Amino acid sequence: MARPGYGKRSAPDQAPRTARGFGYLPAREAYIAAYLDRLPDGAAMDHKTLAKELPYGQQAVRTALRLLSEAGHLRVCRERVSAERTQWVSRTYFSRTARDDAWWSAFLRGDVPQATDAATDETTRAAPSPAPPSRPSRHSSAHDVLASVGHTDPRMALSAHECAALEPLAAEWLARGASPAAIRHALVNALPDVIAAPGAFARRRLTDRMPPEGTAPRPEQPAPRRIMECTNCRVPGPPETLPGGLCRVCHGTAPHPDPSHEAEDAVRRRVGELRAVVRDRPRLPARPPKPRRGRG
Repeated sequence: MARPGYGKRSAPDQAPRTARGFGYLPAREAYIAAYLDRLPDGAAMDHKTLAKELPYGQQAVRTALRLLSEAGHLRVCRERVSAERTQWVSRTYFSRTARDDAWWSAFLRGDVPQATDAATDETTRAAPSPAPPSRPSRHSSAHDVLASVGHTDPRMALSAHECAALEPLAAEWLARGASPAAIRHALVNALPDVIAAPGAFARRRLTDRMPPEGTAPRPEQPAPRRIMECTNCRVPGPPETLPGGLCRVCHGTAPHPDPSHEAEDAVRRRVGELRAVVRDRPRLPARPPKPRRGRG
């Protein structure tokens, strides 16, 4: 396991685990992906730790992680622990279902797409079953908010029985002017590393943080700030500059062409002007030497 707060994090809305889930990958990558899929959240996922547990060396594991990133199964990012704390941690998000760059970019912004997008991914060779027609929810808004908390943070996934038991508290929040986003934020903000009983934990927070009556709706809290890192060399950058989770150098993309001769001449002229200004600047008069004290 990694240090508390670091390590693996499971992406939401994954397809069910099957025997052929990673069958389209090469044998080594499929073996490592199946191993990562069964690791618990918080487990270390660096290539050195994995090489101690797997029958592959460090470089082989590092190459496999890079290929899994290109296939859309994982992304490495650096994010803040909470809005109240300035501590940054490195986490590796793993998805059993391969995702494209657009999905990962939306996920890191806090805008998680629906799971039906993964069924149309070309990398999943198995034929997906037709999605059932969408039906309106049979539950109240308070119940739906509680059921969606697990999508925001898997540690707070509530069962159907827990959602029904906590529904009156969530309904009271909504009646007092709180928005669904405010309820989700109150339940997932600054969580401990391990939550043994999400239902009891949610009941305590909904009770202790109940807003006063007649309050205005709270503005939606921004998603936790995340900065994506290159899976191979850990260079940070926005998602659009790291396609496949890799930077330009790790992708093997040719670097930018050399500057033109006109640009080089302009730089030389500017440097010459700065040197002339420094050279022609009047010098300050030298200070007189301090008199030496004789020995008495």
